[in-house]
Amino acid sequence: MEILDCPLLSVNVRVWHFWSFVLVHNWRRYVSILPVTLLNVFMFADLYRAWGNIEEVIINAYFAVLYFNAVLRTLILVRNRQKYESFLRLIAFSLQSIDDETITKLVTVYTRRARVLSISNLALGAFISGCFVVYPLFTGQRGLPYGMFIPGVNNFDSPQYEIFYITQLVLTVPGCCMYIPYTSFFTSSTLFGLVQIKTLQHQLRTFRLQDLEAVTLFSIQFLSFGLMLCALLFLLNIVTVMAQIVIVGAYIFMILTQIFAFYWHSNEVREESMAIAEAAYSGPWLEVHNSIKKKLLLIIIRAQRPLEVTVGNVYPMTLEMFQSLLNASYSYFTLLRRVYN
Repeated sequence: MEILDCPLLSVNVRVWHFWSFVLVHNWRRYVSILPVTLLNVFMFADLYRAWGNIEEVIINAYFAVLYFNAVLRTLILVRNRQKYESFLRLIAFSLQSIDDETITKLVTVYTRRARVLSISNLALGAFISGCFVVYPLFTGQRGLPYGMFIPGVNNFDSPQYEIFYITQLVLTVPGCCMYIPYTSFFTSSTLFGLVQIKTLQHQLRTFRLQDLEAVTLFSIQFLSFGLMLCALLFLLNIVTVMAQIVIVGAYIFMILTQIFAFYWHSNEVREESMAIAEAAYSGPWLEVHNSIKKKLLLIIIRAQRPLEVTVGNVYPMTLEMFQSLLNASYSYFTLLRRVYN
């Protein structure tokens, strides 16, 4: 099975393939990465210029960090393109080689979930970004979607204002394509890990002296989401224009759904890995040779330590940590609001 034809991966990989981040190498890679990187530099320059105006700094800092994250993960993807392609081929080959009816049905369920999450992330990101990009047109005054500062240039004089606005409008498309598919790829990889764990459980319950498989997992750091959520909550508290409230609220919703998807599937990996010991004990181990019993005992002992996806090797991504992240974000928000008032 080709990588582009693998249903579990095709949504995200086709976006990467179009922009030539993986599988091919052409001009689209440079017309996406270089302009977005330059825009991100100007966004951070604008943060320095606007320091002291807390409302302007928060909303511009959010997009500056967002675009920096998009550029960074894209550069990592391109730099390690061969490793990513090898991992993608491994997933495609593993899913193609499944011939068990029970596992095939499981793959179908997880594939449907991965595609729904990937498509919904792309659609939601495109819709919210589109709303934010066209919002300055309805404010009655000149404004850019993303704050940017170029020394010696007035962004709001013609014709540079029109040029900058159209440039930001166009660069929103590759920006979304650099950020969102990488986010969805984490979920798809976690779902592949769940397929592997479920396959191992099924084989342990119905084994006939066959080999046992390991599980491949993929880990990404998401430390910045708590700060983003805190900043947007604070911005939602101080803005007064209804359109701004709706847009900021939509961004909060997008962040929460992404965080919840990360932690939900990572928590599912943890819970299912802990069920491996029960699956091994439920199999027909009484009928096998003592050497096989010893191997099963080792599996049961190892399964007492759950498989966990961690954030920067600091803490596991579980639903309990998701709740702690929300509590910490709200605590920072209330502290920031009290200081601001």
